[in-house]
Amino acid sequence: MSPQQVSALGEAVDEILDARVLTRQELIDAVPARPGLEGLGEQLASGWGTVLKPLAWTGRLCQGPPQGQNVTFTSPRSWVPGWRGVPDPDTAAPAVISAYLAAHGPATPATFDAWLLRGATRKAVLRGWFASLGDRLTPVEIVTGGGGGGGSTGRGGGGGTAYVRSEDLTALARIKPSQEVRLLAGFDQYVLGPGTADTRLIAAARRTAVSRSGGWISPVVAHEGRVAGVWEFTEETVGVTLFAEHGAVPAAGLEAEAAHLARCTGRERRLVVRVR
Repeated sequence: MSPQQVSALGEAVDEILDARVLTRQELIDAVPARPGLEGLGEQLASGWGTVLKPLAWTGRLCQGPPQGQNVTFTSPRSWVPGWRGVPDPDTAAPAVISAYLAAHGPATPATFDAWLLRGATRKAVLRGWFASLGDRLTPVEIVTGGGGGGGSTGRGGGGGTAYVRSEDLTALARIKPSQEVRLLAGFDQYVLGPGTADTRLIAAARRTAVSRSGGWISPVVAHEGRVAGVWEFTEETVGVTLFAEHGAVPAAGLEAEAAHLARCTGRERRLVVRVR
């Protein structure tokens, strides 16, 4: 796409989505009808959202309510209450950092940036963003336990000092190590939040089992807070592959999760577990 087409596309999408909710196909059909945009159907249909992502980044569109299996798009100004346009990054950063740490802290600035912009933020800017929160953040040292299952006082990859929201510090200090077993869906935020490079969450040798080719993030088995394996839901089974180095995962926990899947989907599947 030429710069002129990008500009024209943004203006067209502004008009097309004003007070409307369209499926991707409806948007694809509407855009090429505009002068100068006749050949953009293929780019808009890309599964990677190559053209749609910049429109979202610049506040031209956002996701609307799903229509069955179809994703929809609409204009933020007609969908988000009080929408005032995309804020300045320095203004937005404290809110985004605080929200991220509420879900995924303790975490390092580098881990936050990997989640936000794949590590593209200049280091000085990143330090400034964290410093702007002042005493709303508390620095902590992450201590990783030994053993195959292992545990840690925080998630954040990269070592060194991590940060938590000061308001969460007392509650986090009281938390006991988790013994839970969970079958998490593909692309789950428990994995995407800290990122697949976080070795406290995923053993380095197992990263390719979780972050696969084509950008696919596998459904994972979480045990004691760590990724202990991967799983898939087939026509016949709930197939679980456990990572041998993690150690034993309670069979009762896996069976309970398989039963939960059956209740959610209305489809009973035999649990098959193997260790690799």
